[in-house]
Amino acid sequence: MDEHNRRYYVLDDPSISDAEYDRLFRRLVDLETAHPELIDSASPTQRVGAAPAATFESVRHSLPMLSLGNAMNEEEFREFDDRVRRLLRTDTVEYVAEPKLDGLAIELVYEHGRLTVASTRGDGTTGENVIANIKTIRSVPARLRRERDAPSIPERLEIRGEVIFPKDAFRQLNTEREAQGEPVFANPRNAAAGSLRQLDPRITARRRLDMFCYAPGQIVGIEFASHWEFLQALHAWGLKTNRARNRICNGAEEVVTYHRVTADERAGLSYEVDGIVAKVNSLALQRQLGEVSRSPRWAIAYKFSAQRATTRVKNIVPSVGRTGTITPVAELEPVQVGGVTVSNASLHNMDEVERKDVRIWDKVIIERAGDVIPYVVGVVTDRRTGRERKFHMPAHCPVCHSPVVREEGAAAYRCIGISCPAKLRESIRHFASKHALNIDGVGDKLVAQLTSTALVNSVADLYDLTKTQLLELDRMGDKSAQNLLDNIEASKRTTLARFIYALGIPQVGEHMADVLADHFGSVEAVENASEDELLAVREVGPETAREIGAFFSLDQNRVAIARLLKAGVQPQATHRTRSGTLTGKTFVLTGALSKPRDEVARMITAHGGRVTSTVSKSTDYIVAGEDPGSKLAKAKRLGLQIIDEHGLATLLQ
Repeated sequence: MDEHNRRYYVLDDPSISDAEYDRLFRRLVDLETAHPELIDSASPTQRVGAAPAATFESVRHSLPMLSLGNAMNEEEFREFDDRVRRLLRTDTVEYVAEPKLDGLAIELVYEHGRLTVASTRGDGTTGENVIANIKTIRSVPARLRRERDAPSIPERLEIRGEVIFPKDAFRQLNTEREAQGEPVFANPRNAAAGSLRQLDPRITARRRLDMFCYAPGQIVGIEFASHWEFLQALHAWGLKTNRARNRICNGAEEVVTYHRVTADERAGLSYEVDGIVAKVNSLALQRQLGEVSRSPRWAIAYKFSAQRATTRVKNIVPSVGRTGTITPVAELEPVQVGGVTVSNASLHNMDEVERKDVRIWDKVIIERAGDVIPYVVGVVTDRRTGRERKFHMPAHCPVCHSPVVREEGAAAYRCIGISCPAKLRESIRHFASKHALNIDGVGDKLVAQLTSTALVNSVADLYDLTKTQLLELDRMGDKSAQNLLDNIEASKRTTLARFIYALGIPQVGEHMADVLADHFGSVEAVENASEDELLAVREVGPETAREIGAFFSLDQNRVAIARLLKAGVQPQATHRTRSGTLTGKTFVLTGALSKPRDEVARMITAHGGRVTSTVSKSTDYIVAGEDPGSKLAKAKRLGLQIIDEHGLATLLQ
């Protein structure tokens, strides 16, 4: 249990589902109930969560942040209600019922209406100060306001709530991470926890987190008679509560009805819930009931049933995403999971397929992560018959038949065809982006129109567009069409480095494009370079050399480049001498950084350093971001110096 606690609360990387954790916890509770002599103060039943991470300032809570006991079904909830009524010697209890949000518990501290501290629950007594990250959440006010007829803002107000990752934002984040070959988050709760524990608040700000407030800590300067009254005051002070879903329930029967309705409607909610919480409404009765070592006697989490099902994998097919990433997708025998028919589930990448050993015709357990994304939890290996067969990533793209490559140190396989229909929109968007050919006006909406009307089937087609063609597009006037044509014409005068970067060659970002341009001096020289000639470039490793060679060996890519040059694109080489405070130092970047890797690489090279993709004994620094990969492990084995972005910023000063 301690290890599962550590993975859940500290690492944000649970190895078992919430339902399985609950079952293990209940077994431990039952064991300690039957044998109280075995209870230890360090037992998970006697404390909450785990110790805070050492990278954040510690904050001691004025009042302990307790967790809730669980009721796994209606019978257990009614037992809780019986116990409460028996202790209070009453026939009926008024409850406040709220959705049980699946996020990260946070305490906000307002002093004279101003937010001064925001901390995680931690071990229940001491948490981590994450106020810089909390301030990026728009639903959390930096100062409280007071509506007309609202109670006065107290001298000190401690509020507990839940930071959540809305479903649509969670989907978008995982899509982006998958496209970049990065590990996806298992569910919105893990994503919220990982986002709040970033050392750089700018990463948190991009994650679109939200927060609902639902419980008091210490309050100085005002008193409330009921929990419902407290919730209304929070709303009047400008704090977000779940007003649309919170209910007063007169007795257990109304709570059970509320649970059933919420379970039926949970799929339509914009956030993840895994049950409901029932709290005795009267604060005086709450005080009378008190608490046990880790949870209050006056509240309980009434859980929903697990959203899982078992089905068969009919096939595993490679799916080409908008950036060319090849994702294995399991085609399933259709199965109902949480009221939704699931027939496909992403397997994310080959590492995941091999780790779980998912095979075609396997029986598998499907779960809807965050009630949003269906994924394969595991394989029912004892149901194998011998018919099962392993999936192998194809050597060529299933859409355009270009070679498929795997980037060094990454989990993702990618199609390298510049004109692959599956990645055409992304190729054009990248080609026209600010740091590439910088064609102003070529945004997502225009690219969608150009490709859907077949006006552009390759990046080279941009230079064949006419005003007549553009005027036929939606919302394209004469002036806009002419401006776009002028911008396309202006883009022909560019640097060789920008042109190489615009091609979208795997592992060739802005910095590597600079290196290639400086070394070779022309498009033709790069295009016709042998692998040995590429390896002679100081910063080009074997994997990068192979991918550059593979890209230029592809006929469709060479044809597109020839058309671009014939259309008048004139990439000019510019040679630069770099020197500075990092001269002679070699860096390797790993994990997700707050800025694009190419931008970080430019900062390093601007100060005289060099950035490589391969970790070796000659590497001076590893710059590690979020979710670093195998490069970090290798760096530790070699005893190399590992720094984060703050450490890099210090070196750049």
